[in-house]
Amino acid sequence: MLDRSHRLEPGRLERFALRGAPGPAGVALAGAGFALLAGLVAGRWEPLYATDRAVTDDLNRLVAGDTLVLDILRALTDFGGGTILTCVLVLATVFLLVRRELRPAAFVVATSLGALILYAVLKLLIGRLRPVVAEPVATATGMSFPSGHSMSSLVSYGVLLMVFAPLAPRRARALAVAAVAALVVLVGFTRVALGVHHLSDVIGGWLLGLVWLWVTAAAFRPWRPEPVPGPHGGREPPPREPSPRDSVPRDSLPRESPPRPWRAAAEALTAWVLVLGALFGTGLLLTRASGSTALAAADHLVVRWVSGLRTPVLDEVTAFGGRIGDLPWILAGTLAVCALALIALRRARPAVFPLVVTAGHLALFRTASAAVGRFHPATPVQLPGDLTIVPPVPPPGDPAAGLAIAVHQSWPPLASGFPSSQVAGVVALFTAIVVLVGRATTRRERRLAAGTAAVLVPLLCALSQIYRGTQHPIGVLASALLALPWVAVAWWVLLRDRATRPPERPPERPPDSRRR
Repeated sequence: MLDRSHRLEPGRLERFALRGAPGPAGVALAGAGFALLAGLVAGRWEPLYATDRAVTDDLNRLVAGDTLVLDILRALTDFGGGTILTCVLVLATVFLLVRRELRPAAFVVATSLGALILYAVLKLLIGRLRPVVAEPVATATGMSFPSGHSMSSLVSYGVLLMVFAPLAPRRARALAVAAVAALVVLVGFTRVALGVHHLSDVIGGWLLGLVWLWVTAAAFRPWRPEPVPGPHGGREPPPREPSPRDSVPRDSLPRESPPRPWRAAAEALTAWVLVLGALFGTGLLLTRASGSTALAAADHLVVRWVSGLRTPVLDEVTAFGGRIGDLPWILAGTLAVCALALIALRRARPAVFPLVVTAGHLALFRTASAAVGRFHPATPVQLPGDLTIVPPVPPPGDPAAGLAIAVHQSWPPLASGFPSSQVAGVVALFTAIVVLVGRATTRRERRLAAGTAAVLVPLLCALSQIYRGTQHPIGVLASALLALPWVAVAWWVLLRDRATRPPERPPERPPDSRRR
């Protein structure tokens, strides 16, 4: 029975979510443990693999011949599967939206979606195969590390516990925490007992889930001024003295004190994972769902058609345009923009803004391209109807002539034709320049010049990539999906204004005419 004193109130859920989350030290320890475990798994460390095989084989021998135990294990493992978790999360989100709890609803959605994105991408990047047991009792598709059931159950039930625990009496919260912990442990145990995951897969899923749960909880904390000690040892808001600025427009009010660095980093990391999910999903759609359709055929035919337009003049122009997005040029441009922003604005945040934009873009590209693995146009493509298209390579004698073929012998981030790293880098950098110019000056001609450059330079780079046969048109267009949302995220975290509206002054009491 719900306690009326713990009814759902605006703002109460977010505060409990932060109190229920693990501390920064514990999260840092969990993150270091996951990084170490992922490195050992990716490096195929034999002692770890031997321990996993021994545990899996022993549990398989215990449960393989018992039908009742297998039925119980299959029923329990479904509590970490997509069907049950999706139903529970959808119902919880609808309930919160009906109660107009928008921030907790966004917290639930972002946390659950981010967990799905993280383990799906990491499975492809690490590429560990599932266990092979003597008597298979269950089947599962995809790669093994980390365990999606283990991570999803911890994150999904954990976020629901954080959000809805205020509805229960205080004494029932400890029981709810124990019940959720027991369910998460049981789900992880069933994955190993059924022979579809290694023990290290389950532990890795739990560690990554703890980190992600804390990151999103910190990211969705409301922005409020930090309290200061009160006169009696309590926590009170900072005192405010009346001043003439009460009548000043809100745009000229002093800004709220900047947030803690770890909180800003949590916001950026949460948004980074969501942008990665959009990019990763688009790449899978292009490489798998559309791999043998008319869209894929048109994508390659455009490259072939553009190759017939080559002239010596265009070769020279596109040689320059193709180099604009190279990593040395992007890094040099970023450092130059940082220095100019520091000189013009004399503030640290605008100077850091281009660095965050470039670093985030590079991390997104490397991760997405390694997970998607789409080929460059230089690779022969077999299309329906026994038609083989061999897209063109750059002109003979050009230094980049061998790049389109040799790149396929490199590490997957360099071999992937989705997304276009050069175009994405140019779009991200010049969009950041437009933002900074808009903050540094109000002169219309300067803003117009920055906006024009932000359109023409990326367009030159994009057309050069298609002309030289190193990128598909769809891959070039998708670079905007990579660049623009991330620039918006960096602006939101670093540069958005947080005006603090002062509390309304009580109306002045009219003088008492009876007093003389």
